Amino acid sequence: MSAVGQTVEAYDQKTPSVKDYFKKGAKNPVDKAKDYVISLFPILQWIYRYNFTWLYGDLIAGLTVGIVVVPQGMSYAKIASLSPEYGLYASFIGVFIYCFFATSKDVSIGPVAVMSLQVGRTIIKVTEKYPQYANDGPLIGITLSLLCGAVALGLGLLRLGFILEFIPIPAVMGFMTGSAFSIIVGQVPGLFGVSKRLDTRAATYKVFIDFWKNIKYSNIDAAFGLVSLFFLFLFKYVASYGEKRAPKYKVYFFYVGVLRNGLIIVFATLISWGCYRHSEKPAASLIKTVPSGLRHVGVPTINKDIINALAPELPVSVIVLLLEHIAISKSFGRVNNYKIVPNQELIAIGVTNLIGIFFSAYPATGSFSRSALKAKCGVRTPLAGIFTGAVVLLALYAFTDAFYWIPNATLCAIIIHAVYDLMANPKTSYKVWTVSPVEAAIFIIAVFITVFVTIEAGIYFSICASAAFLLFRIAKAKGEFLGRIEYFEVINPTITGNINIESNSDYLVKTKSNTSNQNLDNSRITEEISDKGVTASNKSDGINEKTAEIISVHKVNNSRPSSVSPSNPNIVKRYKWVPLKLHNLNPKLRILPPPPGVVVFRPNESFTYPNCSRQVDFLYDEVQRVTRRGNPNKISKLGDRPWNDHGPRHRKENTEDDRPILRAVILDFSSVPQLDLTGIQNLVDISKAINRYADREVEFHFVGIISSWARRALMAEGFGTGSPEKSVVGVTNSYFTYGFEGETEETRVKIEDEESSIGKEAESRVSASNDDYLVPLIGTNTPFFHSEIPNLE
Repeated sequence: MSAVGQTVEAYDQKTPSVKDYFKKGAKNPVDKAKDYVISLFPILQWIYRYNFTWLYGDLIAGLTVGIVVVPQGMSYAKIASLSPEYGLYASFIGVFIYCFFATSKDVSIGPVAVMSLQVGRTIIKVTEKYPQYANDGPLIGITLSLLCGAVALGLGLLRLGFILEFIPIPAVMGFMTGSAFSIIVGQVPGLFGVSKRLDTRAATYKVFIDFWKNIKYSNIDAAFGLVSLFFLFLFKYVASYGEKRAPKYKVYFFYVGVLRNGLIIVFATLISWGCYRHSEKPAASLIKTVPSGLRHVGVPTINKDIINALAPELPVSVIVLLLEHIAISKSFGRVNNYKIVPNQELIAIGVTNLIGIFFSAYPATGSFSRSALKAKCGVRTPLAGIFTGAVVLLALYAFTDAFYWIPNATLCAIIIHAVYDLMANPKTSYKVWTVSPVEAAIFIIAVFITVFVTIEAGIYFSICASAAFLLFRIAKAKGEFLGRIEYFEVINPTITGNINIESNSDYLVKTKSNTSNQNLDNSRITEEISDKGVTASNKSDGINEKTAEIISVHKVNNSRPSSVSPSNPNIVKRYKWVPLKLHNLNPKLRILPPPPGVVVFRPNESFTYPNCSRQVDFLYDEVQRVTRRGNPNKISKLGDRPWNDHGPRHRKENTEDDRPILRAVILDFSSVPQLDLTGIQNLVDISKAINRYADREVEFHFVGIISSWARRALMAEGFGTGSPEKSVVGVTNSYFTYGFEGETEETRVKIEDEESSIGKEAESRVSASNDDYLVPLIGTNTPFFHSEIPNLE
């Protein structure tokens, strides 16, 4: 609001300083250090409140996930080119350690398909470079776990988890879908018993081609594999169908679906044992010996050559390890109404993998399928991981003899069934296309690169392509020139008809337009609304609190919009500043341009080095288009014209140019969170260029500055200060606050009187008495800075 001729208290808004910044950051260092240390152990914040209700939920969820993780752990170890026991080691230590550092109650840590695939390919690359380590696959996996854990822990301790935010959803979907497809194709030969006849670690398309060349050599493994795969999908479908069609037995169907992996393992093992227990050379491929207990506990011997060989694989391994985990933990946090701390999750992953090397565990991270199962079982705290680890330990010590008879083809079926859900389905892919076609293209290309080249290539492409798209979008920012929409707020309108109006509804109606003044009253508004069918029943419970917005729609051939001088105090004339190009507005609306000689420009991105030059060029072109040169005779001579001013050799003076001379430029910075040195320099340059063009000092006004550092930068270059032609200061009554301490009845009556006077003037100016105490919204020492776009008439 503005007060004409009213006394306003001076307010010199302080600019921030570097000293203030560091002083604020260094405030209470002891308390901050204490809070930092305590934050490293989230379990301390809730363990003292642990109770039997939580114990029951954690016990059920932990045991259920443990039954699932045992067959999955052995299967994923197969993908990593390791013996099954190493998958169990990673499953046990992951869930045991994570609960002490976790901020997510749902995430289950352990071996996962995509990370296992990366470990397997890393082992192959290292052994190709150093053949002497061909039999040291577990040591390579342990070393990779050490390096990945150290990087994750360092990122978490230094609070650098925000780096992962630069990897967008298309990149995650691309490499996850491509990796899942590669895993499925790589396991199909084992499903049919022909894996020894081809290289399942080759490029996916080669494995696919070689499989069909060797399918004629399929053996009894195909019976174990295909039947297991069929029943896995059958149990899944029956469980899902039964939960929907028979809610009474929902719990039973749920556990049928949950236990399907274990049930298939048990039945396949029993059949294998029954068929081959007396055979020295079983026809089916079996897991065979699995060492009992924790046989490989101890300090590993880390080799420098292996570390050097792992260095090129470390970036993509860390990305796969951390990205999937953070995405899963955030997702379940949103679903179950709690907030995770990404940096603390990085610490948890780092510590888990660092401690895991003493138990011969390869890299472990969050599993989506097991986390979903854990959440569905009603887990209450991260301590459920203790019970999951206990189940894995029980399997290691009590069931390793039975593991001997598990068919490899059954494990292949479990892997295929598990990773099938990691692939984005066609419906999801189409949704990505409808939201962002460019990102959909990145996703699809990433899938193809992952399948036909490598996981690393797919990840690097998707990240680089997404970053390039982001930078391109920032660099190509142009901003929008603004105009006004004139509309009227009707306070407490009388609405008639039979359509119920929801509170806070807006109405767009045509008003009769001509060049003469019109008086709007309640009856006229009611008539106009009724003519258009926007009517409502007159209900006492809510109508009195309603405000209807009526927007004038003028014909294009009208020279000026109709001016309104409402006789009713309940009608308030308003302006809304919108882009002159109607992108998301009703095309029937006519947007009023700013007053002659004024340009209103809103940048739509941060005003920084990638885009500021383009935006000021866009502004200068508009200034030249809508205003005329201040002194056209200044360059009338041929020698005074710049070389790039194209046109006829002898230009005649245009005496019919009725365009105004530029008076002011309004820059709406309400969408500009950042302003750097390059942006400031471009503003200085464009202001000088515009002044030369207009042959006068053009006022530059800034609206809605978000950052106090941007305000400081503008003031350093002379913007904001000076004496404008017309001073407009946004003010408020100092007493206009509800419920503050010491409020008196007299003050409350005064507030109610102020509210009842709303709308008595068309321009909504404040008729403040001399007794009112007005304070400015922003500093009076910067009259060219405004909180809102001022009245430019």
